[in-house]
Amino acid sequence: MRLSTNTIYELSLASMTSQQNLLQKTQQQISMGKRILTPSDDPVAAAQVLNVAQRDSINTQYATNLTVAQESLALSETALGSVSDLIQSVREAAVYAGNGAMTNTERKILADALLSNELQELVGKANVTDSSGRYLFSGYQGGTKPFSQAPNGLIQYDGDQGQRMIQAAAARQIPLSDSGSNIFESVRSGNGYFVTAAGGSNTGSGVVGTGSVIDPTLLTGQNYRIDFTSSSVYSVTNTTTGALVSSNNAYVSGGAVSLPGLQFDIKGSPAVGDTFNVNPSSKQSLFTTVVDLINLLKTPIITQADSTKLTNGLNAALQGLDNGLDHVLVCRSSVGSRQNEVDSLQSIGADLGQQYQKSMSQLQDVDYAKAISDLSKQQANLEAAQKTFNKVSGLSLFNYM
Repeated sequence: MRLSTNTIYELSLASMTSQQNLLQKTQQQISMGKRILTPSDDPVAAAQVLNVAQRDSINTQYATNLTVAQESLALSETALGSVSDLIQSVREAAVYAGNGAMTNTERKILADALLSNELQELVGKANVTDSSGRYLFSGYQGGTKPFSQAPNGLIQYDGDQGQRMIQAAAARQIPLSDSGSNIFESVRSGNGYFVTAAGGSNTGSGVVGTGSVIDPTLLTGQNYRIDFTSSSVYSVTNTTTGALVSSNNAYVSGGAVSLPGLQFDIKGSPAVGDTFNVNPSSKQSLFTTVVDLINLLKTPIITQADSTKLTNGLNAALQGLDNGLDHVLVCRSSVGSRQNEVDSLQSIGADLGQQYQKSMSQLQDVDYAKAISDLSKQQANLEAAQKTFNKVSGLSLFNYM
């Protein structure tokens, strides 16, 4: 077979160009640390890398969401911790107000302090915002201030009942916020089952206890009234049905008054015509409990009946504050549980991210030892091709004539 000089040149050039391309590609792989520079280098591995990268990107977004959740829940937990401290402070004031040696002026000063300090701080904690300025306890309405004071002095809720959620994992959404209505306005009144209260027009010294449930299955959920027909005799009326339950019951101070499924006591000396009511528990605002306490302390004590009303009112306030504290602690516990879940998901996400990075590294990262070895061989091949071309291109018949 006869080869023309032009063919020799073309073959030699093609060989050197091929060696240069291989050398250049290996150099790029080493400099970029990637074995796959284009999908055509390894179509199967390239597709796998894309799939893993997408999952890693989603995992990274979950990590970002969990950071947001962690910050929001930490703020909520801190705010609820402060609310618990404020309730304790108000409770201490209520206990102190029960000191019989306090004057009307001193109780009013205490009431003014509760109004300007504890109550305002409580409203402030209920209106806490996150780092982006969204209210934590307004439900879905993050831009709406949840609590405001009405002209009548009562604190009203302007948010809704929702919980803002954030996607924390493929199949898990975590609540970022809580409804202020649930935290501050869903406190059970009385002992959680029923509420005892002295009549507003009582003139005697009867003080009613909070009572307890004897048999939950017998509770009727109806309203009752205790009427004193004399200082030692009372009757019981079911005010829901209007039926007289019992009459001519002997009264003994501190003795148990029994109704279906429950009992309570009355201490002191009720006057003729005094009444005591028993109603099913309902939801009561923590703010209402504090405002009622403030108004109670502002009411002057002139008669023995006024003193008894103060005692009954303080007992009701202490029960309401205890219930409020228990309820806030339950809500705070829920926030803490979510914080623990966030920590767990962050740990899982971090481990998963490392696994994704390891998988992508195995699929696309260059093997430096092999690449450097290939680079040395390709350099040698290129040099050999160049030297061969140089020798072949120098051949001529005229050298032998």
